[in-house]
Amino acid sequence: MSSPTTLDTPLADVLGAKTAKALDSHLDLVTAGDLLRHYPRRYDERGAPTDMQALTVGEQVTVLAQVRGASVRPMRARRGSMLEVTLADGSGGTLSCAFFQQAWRQKDLRPGVWGLFAGKVTEFRGRRQLNGPDYVLLDAGAEGQEELVEFAGALIPVYPAAAAVPTWTIARCVREVLGRLAEVPDPVPAAVRADRGLVGLSAALRGIHQPESWEELGRARRRLKWDEAFAVQLTLVQRKRRAADWPAVARPPAADGLLAAFDAALPYTLTAGQREIGARIAAELADAHPMHRLLQGEVGSGKTLVALRAMLQVVDAGGQAALLAPTEVLAAQHLRSVAELLGPLGRAGELDGDPRGTRVTLVTGSLSAAARRAALADLASGRAGLVIGTHALLYEGVDFHDLGLVVVDEQHRFGVEQRDALRAKAGQPPHVLVMTATPIPRTVAMTVYGDLEVSALTELPQGRSPIASHVVPAAEKPAYLDRAWRRLTEEVAAGHQAYVVCPRIGADDADDDADLDTGAEEGRRAPLAVSEVAPLLAEGPLHGLRVEVLHGRLPADAKDAVMRDFAAGRVDVLVATTVVEVGVNVPNATVMVVLDAERFGVSQLHQLRGRVGRGAAPGLCLLVTESDPGTPARERLDAVAGTLDGFRLAELDLEQRREGDILGATQSGRRSRLRLLSLLRDEKLIGEARLAAVDLLAGDPELAAHPELAAAVAALVTEDRAEYLEKG
Repeated sequence: MSSPTTLDTPLADVLGAKTAKALDSHLDLVTAGDLLRHYPRRYDERGAPTDMQALTVGEQVTVLAQVRGASVRPMRARRGSMLEVTLADGSGGTLSCAFFQQAWRQKDLRPGVWGLFAGKVTEFRGRRQLNGPDYVLLDAGAEGQEELVEFAGALIPVYPAAAAVPTWTIARCVREVLGRLAEVPDPVPAAVRADRGLVGLSAALRGIHQPESWEELGRARRRLKWDEAFAVQLTLVQRKRRAADWPAVARPPAADGLLAAFDAALPYTLTAGQREIGARIAAELADAHPMHRLLQGEVGSGKTLVALRAMLQVVDAGGQAALLAPTEVLAAQHLRSVAELLGPLGRAGELDGDPRGTRVTLVTGSLSAAARRAALADLASGRAGLVIGTHALLYEGVDFHDLGLVVVDEQHRFGVEQRDALRAKAGQPPHVLVMTATPIPRTVAMTVYGDLEVSALTELPQGRSPIASHVVPAAEKPAYLDRAWRRLTEEVAAGHQAYVVCPRIGADDADDDADLDTGAEEGRRAPLAVSEVAPLLAEGPLHGLRVEVLHGRLPADAKDAVMRDFAAGRVDVLVATTVVEVGVNVPNATVMVVLDAERFGVSQLHQLRGRVGRGAAPGLCLLVTESDPGTPARERLDAVAGTLDGFRLAELDLEQRREGDILGATQSGRRSRLRLLSLLRDEKLIGEARLAAVDLLAGDPELAAHPELAAAVAALVTEDRAEYLEKG
């Protein structure tokens, strides 16, 4: 008698080598547990067929449908016949299936028969169709369909499948595994299950694959979602507790130091949020344990000023502070902004320097050999209290005298290893402040940044002006685009400046400066490029204006010169890629025209328009698109134009993106293990899991009394994933 199957049993031992190889090679499923965690994508209900209108050309689909008609006709271009079958969804939608040289299938595919049909959606003469789809018929009278037993219940599971492994094959494999599966040990403590009303793990695994009712399915999904949320929260709470015990050099504020002098010289008053968060950061820097805080806020809310004040406190305490920026353009912009804010306080050792001051040093990959030697000497000796740089700060040979604070700007633009490498350059764990201008929904912050303390700046500083946003439908109404260029020219005539943003640098290459939105429609022309657009504008609608270009491939000195000229008002219009997305601060710029706007993501568009309206004059952002009304891309642009609420836009962005990417699967190099949990829809459950994790770990910090739970957490949240969550 064969031994009972466990979640660790290889599929080859249960299903045979051939089937196991197909599941491994096409779906990456190796063990019984892998298969049982391969949850159905959806459930069809008998009498409630698939909506044909929702199918997308190019998509691999499985549809539940009824055969409406079947006919055989000779082919025109070659010998033989074709069987054409028409499927109906019961609501007027239809889909055709073509079978070449397979007229014999007509005896099975009779009008009125129900079945599951799997294949790739194509289009022929304006009609959507499946070419030679695999199928399984669900009528009880059909012969030779052993898979029918998989669909005996009221709910029919439809799995993420491959052409070589259709959904009914997966269902058959699941049935065989469940039929031999021993009782699964439940890693969640009985007290937690009882308190939260959770079904057992064995019942949940059976209920999600073979539910007898929607109610049973709901109970199963809730339990399995809980497991995912609980595993992540246990990991984050554990790491937060451990980090609280790490030693760090305390950096208390000085009563009459650099920070006090800086505050006294500020020409404006800090907002209430800046004062409150600044006081909290000051207290954490004074602690002998490392601060690990996320500072988020709307574009232009004054995060950089909060970070600079924290950096000055560390310098007052004898340490150094490093600001890590994602691009050379942004690093140079930070250097200019910090130098301007500090004035003589940032020029220690120079003739006009303040004796209480420090030195600000820039480290980027394009520094000349002499400039690099001088900068590295300032870092190693401690003469430079403030260091601003790109990933060049991470290189071997870049050594700090006493690194006390790391500020990471726009953390999502850095890989995990890059961010952690800078932290490793400190003798003891440094204090860490992560900044982002992309607002993060509460559930995302709770799940991804749960081991960071989160602060949010919600006020805009005095002097910031409102931004109006409009969609310009260039294909439908070309006159609107003409009007957009006239509007830009009017602003320049009034003494202001403008940005024109393009998706690409050159006509023949992909953009190096941005990740284009994957939701843009296929089949359109190539994205517009800076190298093409700039001369056309200069010779056409913007003739007579001073037009310059800016992108990531320009030499560093050229980029810096362009930005200096733009900031000084010597350039009217800057045609750029998304290198201007964050950090660029030119208060006189009032207009931004984004070309091919549908090719950018929601958060990226929100970031971009934050470059205008930074002064006394109101800002205007024009989103130019050729997308048709009613398409997802157009709806996305309408949503951006309709609100300045970054948190609402962040939720919209999350709804439209793969949550695995949000959770860091891309950066960690692994596919996300979170299969069911929705960061937006499951906010309450995530909050409950956080509380339960805190309670459980308060009495058992290392889960020593719950080894099965510790193992389950390790399986769901791999060590790489845990490190990603920790490093933030």
